[in-house]
Amino acid sequence: MIQVYTGNGKGKTTAAIGLAIRALGAGYRVFMMQFMKSFAYSEQQILRKMPNMTIETSGKPFFVAEEGMMDEKARELLGDDVVIFPKGNPPADYVSLLTFGFDRVMEVISKKEAELVILDEVNIALSFDLLQRVQMEKLMEILPVQMELVCTGRNAPKWLLDRADLITEMKEVRHYYEQGLPARKGIEN
Repeated sequence: MIQVYTGNGKGKTTAAIGLAIRALGAGYRVFMMQFMKSFAYSEQQILRKMPNMTIETSGKPFFVAEEGMMDEKARELLGDDVVIFPKGNPPADYVSLLTFGFDRVMEVISKKEAELVILDEVNIALSFDLLQRVQMEKLMEILPVQMELVCTGRNAPKWLLDRADLITEMKEVRHYYEQGLPARKGIEN
């Protein structure tokens, strides 16, 4: 099955981690690639210690965003931790980094090293052209029937949604970020 967790609300990665815990409890092997992230998040500390759990990252310790996506307040909040690029022209070094991570996922899938594979933030990577549709289509072609695939992140492309067996959309109703509160350790990071 292919599951997609998308939408502008909080909880997509958290839901995927919940599924990972459930799968581990059932004795499954779990592989999680976190695109556009580095080892800077609290959940990674415990997940890296869990038996049958492999978590890797393919990202830099800053955010990337297309021009026009962020309002001035959000840009100021992130400061030097965000790189803004023109639509359709993402930074080549970031594309290369994510492609390297994606190749690792392909290896895990082709060697059947896990029963659950989580591609955290792959949706946004696809929407930013940091990864390409053709890459995901190749992955889905080799995906074994007994392997579960979870794709998280905002802006899941329609073609991926059309292929998904389960789609959950997180909808933001209210978020304390709007009041200027930064990400909190153990809650958002």
